Amino acid sequence: MTETTTTRPWRGCVFIGVSLDGFIARPDGELSWLTDPPAREHAIAAASADTPAAPAPALEWETFFPAIDTLLIGRSTYETVLTFDPWPFDGKAVVVLSSGLVTDDERVTVARSLDEARSILTDRGARRVYVDGGQTIQAFLAAGLIDEVTVSIAPVLIGQGRRLFGDLDRDVLLSLRGVHATPDDGLVRVTYDVIPATVGP
Repeated sequence: MTETTTTRPWRGCVFIGVSLDGFIARPDGELSWLTDPPAREHAIAAASADTPAAPAPALEWETFFPAIDTLLIGRSTYETVLTFDPWPFDGKAVVVLSSGLVTDDERVTVARSLDEARSILTDRGARRVYVDGGQTIQAFLAAGLIDEVTVSIAPVLIGQGRRLFGDLDRDVLLSLRGVHATPDDGLVRVTYDVIPATVGP
């Protein structure tokens, strides 16, 4: 069963970096290809002959994160974030989706299932939920709980690793909301709205 923001009070939002061949991390979780790439020159994206006016830009971290009130992350993402100093999510509610995590970390709430996570988000009055972590994104997307996707496509092929998207039992249609490239890092940034699935009779 899928849901949309017409049946729940919060929007599920994805903001993530991906290699051109579709990976969000190497098999061991390593991210330096995205966070610390080798320096090289990149061209500045220009408007095409068909679209001479500049298009609406995609979201960037500085415009995306301040509008988020809640994070929904998987266990692997949570364990990675624990290595950061300081904790990067002060002032935000954090829900960790994990069937086996045991923690006394008062900064997070653990949800044991997708249904429990959905209930926690609704009961706590979440409005804009940043969904992060490959498996978590895949599960929420399959359940119709993602409304917005921003992908920053890195100019690199890494050949293998953890994929952003998994198998789906239906097409998920997207509507382009904004796009731009940043010449300092060569990232192509794209923001889409997810079109709610049509529910048949």
